[in-house]
Amino acid sequence: MKPAKTRQFRQVPESWSQIPCGEWYRDALSHHLRPALSKLYGFHLLKVGNLSAEIDTECCAISHQVNVGIGGELLQVHADPLSLPFESKSIDACLLAHTLAWSSDPHRILREVDRVLIDDGWMIISGFNLFSVLGIGKLIPGVHRRIPWNSRMFTQMRLLDWLSLLNYEVMERTSFQVLPWNRQGGKMISTHLPALGCLNLIVARKRTFPLIRNQAKRAATKRQLRAVGATSQYREGRRE
Repeated sequence: MKPAKTRQFRQVPESWSQIPCGEWYRDALSHHLRPALSKLYGFHLLKVGNLSAEIDTECCAISHQVNVGIGGELLQVHADPLSLPFESKSIDACLLAHTLAWSSDPHRILREVDRVLIDDGWMIISGFNLFSVLGIGKLIPGVHRRIPWNSRMFTQMRLLDWLSLLNYEVMERTSFQVLPWNRQGGKMISTHLPALGCLNLIVARKRTFPLIRNQAKRAATKRQLRAVGATSQYREGRRE
């Protein structure tokens, strides 16, 4: 298996405007996120990275939204996403808009987000699709070193595997095309060939299942069984 950890990136975009056609990607991502964001509830929404900070999340019912990253104008908390300065199980939802794409250790970011998320918390991940019109640029010499082709383009299956190991239930996953030079072409691919879309989007929910039954539930079960047995004896006595 190819390791997820890699070297530091020489060029990391601090804004969607630094990505060719990046504003198109940002607007398309914000549009596709609205149905998922409208279902979120809680007290705290964490947006990790500069690209996440620029995503429009006004439709989300969570009022307290915090942008965290190493550096940027829209950030309220300056911190390394590899070591989030928040208590465990204190965040209701987390947005990782292309955060893993330019991360040297995406596994660690996922573990950190999992640590701060509450039980049944939400994790939203987006990234570029390797098997798309955009992904072809990685095969062209010289182009693969430029933004956005220098990013890590993880397949959805690989991301689903990581989320499964962290015990997350995938609520929604999709791909959609963004072709700035032809809107109709982008719509056609998104409708009929979504697997070839430039952008991947995964919405997952943290699940926690107790492995050991607590004493209160065990005692309640015993009381219920005794009651059933007593009723059976009473009925048999009346029949005699």
